[in-house]
Amino acid sequence: MKIVNEERTIQLLGQEAVDRLHQVRVILFGVGGVGGWCAEALVRTGVQHLTIVDFDVVSATNINRQVVATAENVGKSKVEEMRCRLLSINPEADIVVINDKYVPMQDGAEINPAFDLNQYDYVIDAIDSLDCKVDLIYRATQSTATLFSSMGAARKVDVSQIRTTEFWKVNGCPLARALRTRMKKENKLPAKRFQVVYSPELSADAGTLAPVVGIFGFTLANLVIQSI
Repeated sequence: MKIVNEERTIQLLGQEAVDRLHQVRVILFGVGGVGGWCAEALVRTGVQHLTIVDFDVVSATNINRQVVATAENVGKSKVEEMRCRLLSINPEADIVVINDKYVPMQDGAEINPAFDLNQYDYVIDAIDSLDCKVDLIYRATQSTATLFSSMGAARKVDVSQIRTTEFWKVNGCPLARALRTRMKKENKLPAKRFQVVYSPELSADAGTLAPVVGIFGFTLANLVIQSI
């Protein structure tokens, strides 16, 4: 398969890297503010095998920051709308949608086959729920896949403070702090180190902005690209 008009990417990354981008298998959990922009950047850059997981529908409150949300598709499935958008960018892409919520796996429970993370090269965590995030990180770091995770993007306005680091080195992020506390309490410590996107900016105001979640998402996608 070949993406139309990928010459500019080849000029920058080289044919070998682009060929690798065509081959890797990525699963992305969450296609809201951060995850939607991440998915778009991955497909525009050459990823052709992408599984997207989200249970939610587009709401009017999403329009200010989520790439998939428009006035015309309120009430529709986020993953289905995202799939249509990604295929409009690359009609030959292999986009698998899972309209479901990732939930912590209970001992003895049947696991969705798509959540066998060993079948992917990269796992991208862009979900908000603390319980689900702890479990996903725990299971992803036990797999053979490389994990990249987004910390909290809400209550941020200064995009210049967005950065990447190893999870245990994050400072100033309430979500990262809460994750570490919960991991220790539940004895679900990550099996290996992994990179995250975060911002140490602290704001008393609520809400989320498109430029911030966009750069969080683009940075997640770029971690995959740099890894390759």
